Amino acid sequence: MLLAAVNRQAEAGGLIAGMRLADARALLPRLATAGSRPEEDRRGLERLALWCRRFTPSSAVDGADGLLLDITGCAHLFGGEAAMTVEVEARLAGLGFEVRAGLADTPAAAWALARFGDGGRRIAEPCRTLTMLAPLPVEALRLAAEDTRLLRRLGLATVGAVEALPHAALARRFGWHSGAVLRRLDCALGRRADPVASLPPPPACLARLVFQEPLIDLAALEAALVRLLDNLSASLERKGLGVRELVLLFFRVDGGTVQRRVSTARATRDGAHLGGLFAVKIGTVDPGFGIDAMVLHAVRTEPLVPEQYRLAADGLEGREGGGELARLIDRLQARLGKASVFRLEPVASHLPERAERRTDPDGKGAMWPAQPGTPQRPLRLFDRPEPVDAVAEVPDGPPALFTWRRLRRRIVRAEGPERIEPEW
Repeated sequence: MLLAAVNRQAEAGGLIAGMRLADARALLPRLATAGSRPEEDRRGLERLALWCRRFTPSSAVDGADGLLLDITGCAHLFGGEAAMTVEVEARLAGLGFEVRAGLADTPAAAWALARFGDGGRRIAEPCRTLTMLAPLPVEALRLAAEDTRLLRRLGLATVGAVEALPHAALARRFGWHSGAVLRRLDCALGRRADPVASLPPPPACLARLVFQEPLIDLAALEAALVRLLDNLSASLERKGLGVRELVLLFFRVDGGTVQRRVSTARATRDGAHLGGLFAVKIGTVDPGFGIDAMVLHAVRTEPLVPEQYRLAADGLEGREGGGELARLIDRLQARLGKASVFRLEPVASHLPERAERRTDPDGKGAMWPAQPGTPQRPLRLFDRPEPVDAVAEVPDGPPALFTWRRLRRRIVRAEGPERIEPEW
């Protein structure tokens, strides 16, 4: 049994992570322990990453004890990068977490500053990443333990010392280890791409509201949603876009996060229509002790051109392109779920049970009937095939009689038959 983590009091008593439990109890007989649950810790970090989207739409879990926030284009909303860092630390500290934040141009540099920077030296201004990383120990490069020991054995104890050494000399001294060292160094200094695949793409548009006092009343949440939709619709109109999928995030004061998602059959920026879709879902939100922020993300958008109205004798007749049908589909999906509303489209298959598939009811793609000359298939198929005994007057001719479920039936009119071929 090993110690997975220790708190400050245990650390002051000489305990460290990785120590055997028996040795730890010998040092501190009154040691209180609890079983380690890495899976629950991971789920807790994921919930915390979702909660951090009150600051930025791009957040992800980084390792076993870290969060990675991409704040590109968001810092000005909080008074600048330094002020945003202070607010993030204060908010998380208010939830009971000890936080060390690092801010830099690259994820690797931010990781290093958060864990090895001291005091006010955890924010690297643009183009000063090397200056901030140079005095940090080589462990800040996030290397394997073997590589770190080898660097220190060669007298390279800081990041600056490794950077000052010519790469050719480093390769001669390190051999095959030099590739990992140089790769991590280049990632930290921005000379090599260091993509973070777990970060979702930022939304095309978003709207955000922070409240001075937490909201509990449902009517207040609905009024805030109207403001968010108005702001989002204005942004979409400036960009010539319409939304296909929206995510509404509620951030509670106790650190919890609630999200509700709606989708539309066609691109739209009609705030009243989108508000009606959320009206079904907002009543299911549990505000807890209050909601202090709401964010509306347009996660999927499409170009939206102005719609044409048809002229009629008594005025404008209505919108073209099935606008009312699309609104009906949206309302049905909001109430029944997206998986319950679909459209069937034909598939090139000889087998009737494989000749169709479910697709989004957005009016795109092929529609029934299929290609001209294709035989008309039955509208309904049995879940399991049932035997039918048929009698024809001539071979390969239309049947005159057939027996199905012990009843004999006479055929008055016939078309076909269609010969069912196997798949290619």
